[in-house]
Amino acid sequence: MAQPAETVHGSKPKSGSAWWVEPYLTVLALGLFGVYSLWLVFFQHTGQFQNLLSPFFSPTQSWGIKLLPALWVLWVPLLFRATCYYYRKEIYRGFFHDPMACGIPESRRKFYFGETRFPFIWTNLHRWFWYLALVVLVFLWIDAIKSFIFPSGFGVSLGSVIMLVNVILLSAYSLSCHAFRHLIGGGSQKFSCADGTPTTRYKLWRKVSDWNERHGLFAWVSMFSVWFTDVYIRLLIYGVIHPVRFF
Repeated sequence: MAQPAETVHGSKPKSGSAWWVEPYLTVLALGLFGVYSLWLVFFQHTGQFQNLLSPFFSPTQSWGIKLLPALWVLWVPLLFRATCYYYRKEIYRGFFHDPMACGIPESRRKFYFGETRFPFIWTNLHRWFWYLALVVLVFLWIDAIKSFIFPSGFGVSLGSVIMLVNVILLSAYSLSCHAFRHLIGGGSQKFSCADGTPTTRYKLWRKVSDWNERHGLFAWVSMFSVWFTDVYIRLLIYGVIHPVRFF
């Protein structure tokens, strides 16, 4: 028999438990990230310094695509994160108290209908935002590779290392997504060959499932890596710091 919502293993949650801190901080961080993104694309004219390109301005400057960068920032990375299962969990827990963790009683509000009605029904488009995010990820990988190319040839700078680490973390966040896990094995009913050995698809699904357990961590570190990458390049643009090249 299922235990009541207010108990876990027969015990009640401690009074004054600060369970709400994590969801509130998560939503605050994502909100500030969104504000910073909008400030960049509407009030900053460039994100390019030599062979370094801010992820907020890709691919519009490196590829000459005549699109407002805000289209990419709003419709791809931000909406991909805003509809992410990890962020949605924090929003529902922190602001609607439904569904909650096992040890916290839910607050059944009459106006809250989960993801069955507007505006939260649009979060079900997350899988499609994931597909678009992969397109952006390809451009970011190309930009990261270009950051190692100098007029004199191949080289390594602090900026190129930062861009490479950033795109690796973004890849970890994207490829640990529930949408990718479902794409790999969500529609399969059988994961073994005729002799009972696991298929390659099953092995990949298991690997993605392992990544998925760290999806929240990847969400945090990749968000800050994007911000840090832009700040570093912007300080170079303003002349606050000077580029560091290792060789």
